[in-house]
Amino acid sequence: MPISHIERSSAQQARAAIERIYIAMRHLFIRGSYKPLGVSGEAIIDALLTLKPEIYGSIADPERVELDGLLYIFERLPQGIEECRYINLITREGFEHSNFQPISAPKRRRNSYRIDEKQMFIEMTRGKSDVYDILTHLTFMFIESNKIRRNSLDAKNRIRREWMMLKEIVEKEDSGELFEEEVAYTYLSALLGRTFDEIATACQRFAASKDVNSLFHITYWLGKLAIEDEEEDKDREITFSSALRQKIGHHVYGASWAYNIKSLLMEKKLIQRPIHIISSNLHSVMNVLYAPEALKHTFKNSPIEDIANELSQETNNSLRKEVKHFSLEHGMYEIEDESGANIGVHIFDTAKIRFSSLPTHLQPDKDLEDKDKPVILVMDYAFGEQAYETMDELLKPFEQETEEEDICLNVQSISVMGKAGTLIGTRGTILIPNAHVFEGTADNYPFENALKKEDFEGSDLEVYEGPMISVLGTSLQNKDMLQFFQTSSWNMIGLEMEGAHYQKAIQAASKIRKSIKEDVVLRYAYYASDNPLLSGHTLASGSLGLTGVKPTYLITLKILEGIFAQ
Repeated sequence: MPISHIERSSAQQARAAIERIYIAMRHLFIRGSYKPLGVSGEAIIDALLTLKPEIYGSIADPERVELDGLLYIFERLPQGIEECRYINLITREGFEHSNFQPISAPKRRRNSYRIDEKQMFIEMTRGKSDVYDILTHLTFMFIESNKIRRNSLDAKNRIRREWMMLKEIVEKEDSGELFEEEVAYTYLSALLGRTFDEIATACQRFAASKDVNSLFHITYWLGKLAIEDEEEDKDREITFSSALRQKIGHHVYGASWAYNIKSLLMEKKLIQRPIHIISSNLHSVMNVLYAPEALKHTFKNSPIEDIANELSQETNNSLRKEVKHFSLEHGMYEIEDESGANIGVHIFDTAKIRFSSLPTHLQPDKDLEDKDKPVILVMDYAFGEQAYETMDELLKPFEQETEEEDICLNVQSISVMGKAGTLIGTRGTILIPNAHVFEGTADNYPFENALKKEDFEGSDLEVYEGPMISVLGTSLQNKDMLQFFQTSSWNMIGLEMEGAHYQKAIQAASKIRKSIKEDVVLRYAYYASDNPLLSGHTLASGSLGLTGVKPTYLITLKILEGIFAQ
């Protein structure tokens, strides 16, 4: 067939839309500012509407406001941002030393500062992925705000009664007065283009979410600013500070973060011990190593999975504090990040751990001298490209200020446990990658994974093995493109955001810089937090809850077994 007659598939159109989004974002970032509903912002909006990401549900519907998507983004944006006309993206520029109260979104580790009624400053210290992530969420927010504006007007462009009644409800809510919730749901139903049942469910979800304003409040302010944009020419604006544009991509925060870690290793005389790096959450390794001993009077001879389930309950904060206190007294060191990378670290000196409550396969060889027993370094999750920055800096030799010779870390293994989207299983499925392919590029990273599918046999969990795609952003994936990844010769089993970046840093350190040994043992395993191909199973559908506990601790146990066997 002649090339001129070949039509692009829906997956190719989606890929092109993502490229347009990132090109536009990079251009605007370099320029320094833009108006989201101006000509430049419209380019991103048009591309996002073409893409129609699964996580944003009914984004392309001109009338129906996407409720799950709104909750998803507002759990990742600073509280009150819907009220702000001016949004400034900055790097760490001294606000942490000011009297402004930092605002932290419940599901994103970044500090924000409300400067006045109309202006919000948001710190971006986790790399370009963080900037793209927030710009995508803000673009979606502006799209939905315009739907609310249109729904608030009648056929003659007059303000509808429902809008005026919503204003009264929000005023009552702000002053603490009671109002009829079901009547309020009815007004919202008209303004959001959703059924009464959908509104009632959504309002309850917003009310239950931590540090997120009510759906009444958010709807009113999104609509109010959109109406002022249209009728009073009061444009909303997003700006990028000059310091942010100068620092991003230069490992400023990653270098400081890694130096603090190596300094502590040096101070505690651990830097030349066998080191095993784990990228995961900050609780599962600690709980596996210490909870059985710390809580032996509460959970006598209980399996770690049962203890983990109890520790995962929100009401058991006192038990979690007890485990952490015990850990800090028996060989665990905690580094609370002050560099700006926003990645906490736990370091475990296994020579000081009481292993009496743990099975033998979770104990180091008794014949080993203390100087040969492993040191386990657990780093909290990185975000997208930040994975390269942090791992690259961590694996570099330690440059001492008072010594001529740098010290290379004795890294024996690197393990990555993370959340991912599965393309073939359900939520809670375990994914074992044998390669990471970086979306939108020819970069691919096949590797020998020390974890295998058979390691998880008998667990009654679904386990899949194969290549995984490292995506530019989880909020920019649509069904057509994901199905292509799965059904084409790529045979992808899942998607995540950090794997290719970690592997790029590891290969550079082991094969090019030679700062760690070339045959360093690698262990990668993910548990599925969502399946974007299944309706109701996207990230916007809600958290895993206790469903994620079993795969999290099973993977943690297998990683630790491998470390102690090594």
